[in-house]
Amino acid sequence: MTDPVVDKIQRNPKYALLKHKRNRLGITLTILMLVVYYGYIALIAFDKSFLAQPIGAGVTSLGIPIGMAVIIFTIVITGIYVRRANGEFDALTKEILKDATK
Repeated sequence: MTDPVVDKIQRNPKYALLKHKRNRLGITLTILMLVVYYGYIALIAFDKSFLAQPIGAGVTSLGIPIGMAVIIFTIVITGIYVRRANGEFDALTKEILKDATK
């Protein structure tokens, strides 16, 4: 047994658009995160001397700010996803539900 509202939602072209946009954004952000994270891990594995370079006259090495940049990048792309989800995706979802419950 299927719900007629669910059938209306699945046939709605806006639903297909929502799925496409959401999936494309998710895949893009996932690929970016994987490149940044595994790039950092690759630096650790293959170029320790680069990351071990001291910054200025202090004891902090170059690996610390690069590692912090990876964390900040993660927060930024999460914010990008949340902003799109709360704005564009929620608006599309409301339109789809409005159309389906007519």
